[in-house]
Amino acid sequence: MPEFYFESLSAFWQMGGYALFVWLSFGSTYGLLAVLWWFSQRSQSRILQDLAKKQQREHRVRAQQQLEEEHDESKT
Repeated sequence: MPEFYFESLSAFWQMGGYALFVWLSFGSTYGLLAVLWWFSQRSQSRILQDLAKKQQREHRVRAQQQLEEEHDESKT
């Protein structure tokens, strides 16, 4: 079992008088990581939506080109 370096749980939370700095550091780090994760997820979903729209446009263009080619072939 790991050793506990503080006399009590209260001493652990107080961190030898540095609790404000320590816990704000942890909180800001995890907060910024959460924001980074959120921005990454939002970016990924936008990129995937843009890719899907691009593929749909390309599919429509190809279909239109095939129709035009078929129409040109039927004229001759």
